[in-house]
Amino acid sequence: MVVGAEIVREYVEIETGKRADRPVLAEAIRDCKAGGYCLCVAKLCRLSRNLHFVTELQNSTVDFVAADNPHATPFLIHILVAVAELERNQISSRTKSALEAAKRSGTKLGDPQYQAAISKAVEARQKIAADRNAGLRRMVAEVMEKTGLTKLAEIAQALNLRGIKTNRGCEFTPTHIHRLLKAA
Repeated sequence: MVVGAEIVREYVEIETGKRADRPVLAEAIRDCKAGGYCLCVAKLCRLSRNLHFVTELQNSTVDFVAADNPHATPFLIHILVAVAELERNQISSRTKSALEAAKRSGTKLGDPQYQAAISKAVEARQKIAADRNAGLRRMVAEVMEKTGLTKLAEIAQALNLRGIKTNRGCEFTPTHIHRLLKAA
């Protein structure tokens, strides 16, 4: 670790070190390149369990240090990541073997209440949508009452001017207003 160094920005990532597509890590590396900063990670195995990735990072313009082993040389980092990659592969193999053995012995894998969970999730989404639409209908009625607007395009424009968005974050159109009022 660099003595007297200042933490410029902190990133929190929950992705596994096995994955290569990690947007938070990619953003941290981009910021370090742009600002000429050193990337500090809590644990080397959390940075990556992929030797190719770490080798590319070592060869890039971004310096990095692992807080769990701050004095590690590039050679030692190479060895530690190679061991972590081997461990990752062994864990994966053991897990796959155990799952296959469980299947062969007749164990049912997965969530036995999956269908019930799906129907509950659908009900919850429908209730959220119904509540939001009821609120939007009240808002439309209020706009119509206060402004005297009756045309769908005018009502949509009034909601848009207030910064109100559809469920998908879009601006309202006359069709949205028509469907909203028709569903009442």
